[in-house]
Amino acid sequence: MTRKNHIWIVGVLVIFVWIAAAHSQSPDFKKNIYPVEQLKPTDSVLKVKVGGLAPDFTLPAVRGGKVTLSQFRGKKNVVISFVPAAWTPVCSDQWPGYNITKEYFDQSNAILLGITVDNIPTLYAWTNQMCMGSGTLWFPVLSDFYPHGAVASKYGVLRSDGVSERSLFVIDKKGIIRYIDVHDINTRPKLEVLVGELQKLEK
Repeated sequence: MTRKNHIWIVGVLVIFVWIAAAHSQSPDFKKNIYPVEQLKPTDSVLKVKVGGLAPDFTLPAVRGGKVTLSQFRGKKNVVISFVPAAWTPVCSDQWPGYNITKEYFDQSNAILLGITVDNIPTLYAWTNQMCMGSGTLWFPVLSDFYPHGAVASKYGVLRSDGVSERSLFVIDKKGIIRYIDVHDINTRPKLEVLVGELQKLEK
């Protein structure tokens, strides 16, 4: 199988997986999603770059305790997924897709860290309902609530309205940023693109 065919197949599978994730959400979860108007696609100035060392941070996790980025140094590749806000439409579709495609992260020896500027109780309620009937999220969900948006600001993805950009950072085991996607906040990043970037890490 050629690499082109492999990427195409991965893309098709990812689309079907994401559709399944969206349709598996309970009616109770869907009715609690807050409608959001169209926003300015990006509204920040990036402070990091591909090839640079990812700024370290420590944040509280929904499951308890704290997670530090550098704890994965030399052990795992890391994907940081900043999303703007809990209980909003695109965010509520994005993370369930990552949740049911864990195998792609495993194949690249990668951990995903989900970060928002919401507080822990809000994230607890949101992620619990998000995964109703399918267990829990396999990846740590971290709160960048206080000092408000400090980590998002450190990376240069804190918007002027106080939420983070919808952004992805792929970081290798040495702590070097290998890929950045500061995405249009109104749309979901394509999972097949992220999978392609992850596959590059273990080569």
